[in-house]
Amino acid sequence: METVQKKEAAWVKWEVLLLLWMAYLLNQGDRQVFNTVLPAIREALNLTDTSVGLIATIFNLFYACCVPFGGWVGDRFSRKWVVTIAILFWSVATMFTGLANGIFMLVLMRSVATGGGEAFFGPANYSLLGQYHTDTRARAMSIHQTAYYVGVILAGWLAGLIADVFDKTNPGNGWKYSFIIFGAAGIIWGILMIFRLKDKVQDGGEDRRKSVANPFLTIWQGFKTVFSTPTALMLTIGFSGLIFVITGYMTWMPAYLQEEIGQSQAAAGFNSMFWTYVAAFVGVLIAGWLSDKLAAKNQKSRMILQAIGLVLGAAPLFVIGGSKVIWVLYLCFAAWGFFRAFFDANTYAVLYDVTPSHLHASCSSAMITTGFAVGAFAPVILGALKQSMGSLQATFPILGVIWIVCGLLMALVSFTSYQKDYNKLHK
Repeated sequence: METVQKKEAAWVKWEVLLLLWMAYLLNQGDRQVFNTVLPAIREALNLTDTSVGLIATIFNLFYACCVPFGGWVGDRFSRKWVVTIAILFWSVATMFTGLANGIFMLVLMRSVATGGGEAFFGPANYSLLGQYHTDTRARAMSIHQTAYYVGVILAGWLAGLIADVFDKTNPGNGWKYSFIIFGAAGIIWGILMIFRLKDKVQDGGEDRRKSVANPFLTIWQGFKTVFSTPTALMLTIGFSGLIFVITGYMTWMPAYLQEEIGQSQAAAGFNSMFWTYVAAFVGVLIAGWLSDKLAAKNQKSRMILQAIGLVLGAAPLFVIGGSKVIWVLYLCFAAWGFFRAFFDANTYAVLYDVTPSHLHASCSSAMITTGFAVGAFAPVILGALKQSMGSLQATFPILGVIWIVCGLLMALVSFTSYQKDYNKLHK
């Protein structure tokens, strides 16, 4: 009987991973829809490059502002319900984005409603997954991260395909149906999660009881913990550099392939993401396995792998800035995706190694808030540079420099602070 219960308990944590994997896929797919159909939105609503970049910037800023409250809610209330309500909320907002007829509605539905809903998903999602997976944490986080890659590839291709198909019967309005269909898929999955997702029952101890008794303690305590812990602070700086580059890349690369290479919406949406995230899919699984193996002997190996990923991932960005040969671009997309996965696989494993468990959602929100506040400016900065310079190509080496600097700093801190911060928490 006891053996059966253990097997059931073991299965539950993998079912939770499956449920959160699909929710995360829809989360990231929902974001990529906008990037894929961005040129069509710009043309249909008569917007400039700077204004469409501003929509993405406002999304990320509003998301960053809401994440601390998402972390507080995730530490105080049922994480199952926080995650489920979040996916239902942003999915409804995504459907209404398809009805937008001007920049005001786009900002309201896309930036405010969708960004606000997604902000409550992240901290509760990662902390719930971390609760169920302890000795398999990096592996589970790596598998979970593949949802990001699959979601981006799927949305990049499918959103463009939907737009192209509906443009034949309703010219100039095909992009609207991409939002409506993806939003409907999120609502269906959210309803399923109501019945299948479960909270992890565990005692958070005296610190947990204090955070519940003082509602706003966790909001500020998460920031205080992250910014006063050298390893967590450096991770947050690296994460900010990662998000800045990724946000700029994902927002403008489909448009780059459409305008500079002459690809269709579907082809540009697919190719800008497929080569990158197939390679990232492989990379994150390798990195997750390698991280758990190396960390068993030396905990700082996790951050060293992240530093290596950033430095090596910067090289393809320099090549993209100097070539329009399509096979070279695809090879660079793949190399960039493979190496960035070494950062992705270890982000939350590193953070949870050096922060208290009862503050995991709040510390996650502190890192996410900082990262997306910085990354929020990438779309509008690249859009303005594109508008003034006439091309995006010259901006990619700048993104490469950002990653090299962050990678070198993370390598330094991994040797000077990681083990000290880990030992302080686990003594």
